[in-house]
Amino acid sequence: MSLNRDELIKAVSEQMPPQRWKHTEGVMQTAVVLAERFGADPVKADLAAILHDVAKYWPVKEMEKIIRENNLNQDLLLHDKQLWHSEVGAFVAEQEYKVTDPEVLSAIKWHTSGRVGMSLLDKVVCLADYMEPGRDFPGVDRIRELAEHSLEEALLAGFDGTITHLVSQRKIIYPLTIFTRNDLIEQIKLMDKSNTHKIGG
Repeated sequence: MSLNRDELIKAVSEQMPPQRWKHTEGVMQTAVVLAERFGADPVKADLAAILHDVAKYWPVKEMEKIIRENNLNQDLLLHDKQLWHSEVGAFVAEQEYKVTDPEVLSAIKWHTSGRVGMSLLDKVVCLADYMEPGRDFPGVDRIRELAEHSLEEALLAGFDGTITHLVSQRKIIYPLTIFTRNDLIEQIKLMDKSNTHKIGG
């Protein structure tokens, strides 16, 4: 039996420190605003946001076990553990919290790394995670400005910042994050081309 929204919030918030739950509340609020702004489903955005970090504070060994035993993305195990909670979170949302909507599960699964061909809801939740009101890092105000007009431009700025930071720290970059960034650039080029044709024609 699936939980109602209040029960879900209680179950998820109990699995993380209060400060992290505050972040989740910020993502919920921001995801709904972005969904309404860009035409995604705000109810789905809210649900994905509630659950996006459900496994964030689970023991690494437990996350690894879930990935191995349920034939999830094994490639993640070769990369930063910060990526694991998204994959595990989507699995937990489906198995424990009976979320069946593939769009919601996708938005949870890809909110950290991104993916090529992100759906509208994927983009909304990923961007909300970057720019919720509690976020304070160099470049976040620029992301918020871009998000007034373009999901893709704002997300691109977010991924650029992440990649630049990882490079400065001499950290390995998950290849899918690079592919996501490149895909966003291609999407923006196509949009620009389409807009030019509209203006010209």
